[in-house]
Amino acid sequence: MQSVKVQVKTHEEFLIESLKDPEEAAAYVSAVLEEEKPDSELLPLCLGHVVAALGGEGDRQWVKDFGAGDKSQAVYELAAWLDSFGLQLTVSVK
Repeated sequence: MQSVKVQVKTHEEFLIESLKDPEEAAAYVSAVLEEEKPDSELLPLCLGHVVAALGGEGDRQWVKDFGAGDKSQAVYELAAWLDSFGLQLTVSVK
């Protein structure tokens, strides 16, 4: 019997592949920004996936720096503040 090698993608590999479509990347980041009780590591993780799909090495460093501080919490606070006015923070394709 002949053995067949099947390449199986992980969930993360599949996600990153799908994020190569800018529309998908924008929807992914927007969904993360809409989280009601976000974990402080969620936004940097999301941005890391987007960078893996669309960015370069310098972008990876920016995400590391972003995740190292309280910057993601500030973004979520901004989203919550805008929400109090009936506004929404979103990401769209340029």
